Amino acid sequence: MAKKSAGKRATAADAEIVMKMYDLRREAEMRKARAWYASWNPQSFDEITKLSMNFTSQENAWLRQVLTYWENAAAMVLHGAVHKDLFMDWNGEMLFIYVKIKPWLKQIREFNNMPDWLGKVEKVATSTPELRKRVAFMEERFKKMAEMRAKSAKA
Repeated sequence: MAKKSAGKRATAADAEIVMKMYDLRREAEMRKARAWYASWNPQSFDEITKLSMNFTSQENAWLRQVLTYWENAAAMVLHGAVHKDLFMDWNGEMLFIYVKIKPWLKQIREFNNMPDWLGKVEKVATSTPELRKRVAFMEERFKKMAEMRAKSAKA
């Protein structure tokens, strides 16, 4: 049986939206941006700040492209333009981008005087017990992966 979101079932129109979003993620430059973001492993707030202030770098453009894409996608969910449960079944990547930046989210918001920065992604990612559980699982995976990278670097 289909999941319900706010009392409604996903529709064919919802499916079209998530399929279009998938196609947009496959666009050539977006693929490069997503690949870079996936391999990027920020270690500090200072590292993130340095990147975010380097407007001439390709990595800065990719960072903004990835984060803006998911912030806009989350806005569609929050405004009811797409069925939330269907969206989240298709788009676990949004949780990935959130978890990667989450340790520094408060500092980034304060530094930039933007209290709502990445707020739509955060609101969706933490909106249900199931999603909070998925976030916690991913945080644990990130921690284990960091430990494995550290061990590998010592070897």
